[in-house]
Amino acid sequence: MLDKIRQLDQLVLDNISKMHSPVLNFIMKTASRSANVGIIWFVICLPFLFNREWRNTGFNFLAALVIAHLMGEGLIKHLVKRVRPCHSLDDDEQIINRPRFYSFPSGHTTASFAMVGVAMLRCRMIVFLPILFLAILISFSRIYLRVHYLTDVVVGAVLGFSCGVASVLVFQALGF
Repeated sequence: MLDKIRQLDQLVLDNISKMHSPVLNFIMKTASRSANVGIIWFVICLPFLFNREWRNTGFNFLAALVIAHLMGEGLIKHLVKRVRPCHSLDDDEQIINRPRFYSFPSGHTTASFAMVGVAMLRCRMIVFLPILFLAILISFSRIYLRVHYLTDVVVGAVLGFSCGVASVLVFQALGF
């Protein structure tokens, strides 16, 4: 079973690498960098935090990001210790610098889908859909840039979404 998953991961990487072009490289680098250390997500939280009516949702976004980070980056990555696909590439094949830490799950994806989970349950479609689109773009960029496998991204999406939904349920239970 694990061998089949590895084969699928490699097949996806190989097929996506055929899409590489200067324009797509720029778009994917920009999308990926926007989520470094959660920058884009913290920026999106700001209007929520400054508006009294939306403040609880802003704090809910932040709580989801913290929970997702602790689960993915703090716990699972250090238990699994999966090596990134970029570590088997030559330097001239790299589009971005090699990340220092482990691959599984994708932290960019986990944070992105934590935001999706909260937005789905607490926001209108006009807010939810752009967050969903951005989360998908960022997640895809991580595979495109060959710093994550498909399974890193899929598990990151499930983990992040679960953390987002769980944080909403906790907030609701506490009356927020």
